[in-house]
Amino acid sequence: MSSHREILIIEDNPADVRLMREALRGLQPSIHINVASDGDEALLFLRRKGAHATAPTPDLIFLDFNLPKSDSREILRQLKEDSQLGLIPVAVLTTSDAERDIYDAYESHANCYLRKPIDLDAFLNTIRSAAHFWLEVAHLRAETAHREASRVHLL
Repeated sequence: MSSHREILIIEDNPADVRLMREALRGLQPSIHINVASDGDEALLFLRRKGAHATAPTPDLIFLDFNLPKSDSREILRQLKEDSQLGLIPVAVLTTSDAERDIYDAYESHANCYLRKPIDLDAFLNTIRSAAHFWLEVAHLRAETAHREASRVHLL
């Protein structure tokens, strides 16, 4: 595993961003966090457009499912339809427990749907657990493809 991992948080609420940063602080390997406050900024970041020309590719995306100015479902669909970006795990993070939202998230190919707990400790634990799972436990297609490409290059 790399000694440095990248996370993109797509979240409009500064308080939630601050809490997520707190939850991720100290996790190993070290984590670098980028934040986009709306879907348009997130897509520019992910596509390395404009001011984000040198943006890193995230290893994990936390996506607020109720963004202003943007349809989070459409952002998720665009990400998952992209041959490169679609390999990045996306954890939808929201206050909604509506069945329709859960259905829409998975229909749009979210990797998981996390309800934001009201309790502070539960919120921090949810973020830590999700990051640990997606960055350290899960074996992802992007990692497999990268290893296979490296192996073929060596042959």
